[in-house]
Amino acid sequence: MSYEYLIFGQQNINFAPIQFKGMAEQAKIVLEGKEYEYPVITGTENEKAIDISKLRGETGYVTLDIGFKNTAATSSAITYLDGEQGLLRHRGYSIEDLADKASFTEVVYLILYGELPNEAQYKEFNAQLRDHTLVNEGLDSMFKAFPTGAHPMGQLMSMISALGLFYPKSLDPNREDDAVNRTVIRLLAKMPTICAMISKKGHGHPVVFPRNDLDYVTNYLNMTFGQVSMLDYEPDPVIVSAMNKLLILHADHEQNCSASTVRVVGSSQSNLYSSVASGVAALWGPLHGGANQKVLEMLEMIMEDGGDVQKYLDKAKDKSDNFRLMGFGHRVYKNFDPRARIIKKTCDEVLNKLGVNDPVLEIAKKLETAALTDPYFVERKLYPNVDFYSGIIYRAMGFPTEFFTVLFALGRLPGWIAQWQELRGEKQPISRPRQVYTGETARPFVFMKDRA
Repeated sequence: MSYEYLIFGQQNINFAPIQFKGMAEQAKIVLEGKEYEYPVITGTENEKAIDISKLRGETGYVTLDIGFKNTAATSSAITYLDGEQGLLRHRGYSIEDLADKASFTEVVYLILYGELPNEAQYKEFNAQLRDHTLVNEGLDSMFKAFPTGAHPMGQLMSMISALGLFYPKSLDPNREDDAVNRTVIRLLAKMPTICAMISKKGHGHPVVFPRNDLDYVTNYLNMTFGQVSMLDYEPDPVIVSAMNKLLILHADHEQNCSASTVRVVGSSQSNLYSSVASGVAALWGPLHGGANQKVLEMLEMIMEDGGDVQKYLDKAKDKSDNFRLMGFGHRVYKNFDPRARIIKKTCDEVLNKLGVNDPVLEIAKKLETAALTDPYFVERKLYPNVDFYSGIIYRAMGFPTEFFTVLFALGRLPGWIAQWQELRGEKQPISRPRQVYTGETARPFVFMKDRA
């Protein structure tokens, strides 16, 4: 069985359920003296999983896995991640190759449609994006009503959700595939415009309209840092390259909190706009997309406390101290975050190019050096992660700290869309986790006058 997507009127790729390798191996479980067997399945990268889809129906038992740390809620052909080896691949291509050789829009096409575009496909894809960059005047009016000082992520979540109100036909996710693809293109095209509008509002500046003579990333930078009167804005190539890499590095990251949220919401057949808005909500949290914001807040706190880096390194080592060193280590990667290796070089290039003299960034450099050489951090593999370096770059570029997560969302958008498409294409059932109940057992109702 396969589900075909039509891309720009041409058959482009089959999205089919994963065909697992040999399933002869069985896992046995003994419950109340009775033995049950469940198949062991193997993914294309030899990942092993026990298929317990029939466990509750056959035994009445469920598994308890708080935080889903050991549970695969889906199969997926989008992203492969090996935290032990420090590997990250999209559709089979290494993150190193993509960040070094591809543009962000090439990676977007790859993640959405399964293959890198040829020249004709790439040209048409960019033309489609350019046709939909402007936002509806009604949406702009709603945006202007947001209070001054509203958090950028709250504005972004509201704007994406509201897009569906202006395109009511897109609220049906079961329309023909070319109609769904138009919704995908529309959201991808308007996202940089919306992000730039939020940035300009935060500075009290007039909105800069998109320029269709610029590429996706340069157009975003122009709308963010350009001025209405500057029609010849030319951002530094080092900055364009850095932004391009940052967006690529954030494009997708397997079944993380926000991607899983998009899939759970999408499983109810919710439309693309509301599903992605739910991903923005999940990303907002400081333990997910807000991590790079927390890095800068930590650095600013250290600076305000006198800039004693060693003091805070000692606090991080002290188990009785509540201080947490933000931007070091990773929930999934047990080795060096491969994205951090890439962006560290870019971070150095940006800082050298801009010649930024910032005491907060000097503290960051000292922390980085200490963490990479201190035996305590090296032995525990608490290396700087992508959030550490991305926050430093964004600050050097001139983005306010609370805007960092919006930039993360701009990069992650193609991953969220691809996860939603895959779920829809495979006709996966509505998500409905189970629980182990720990509350009161059955008891009789007592009228208020009789309650002690």
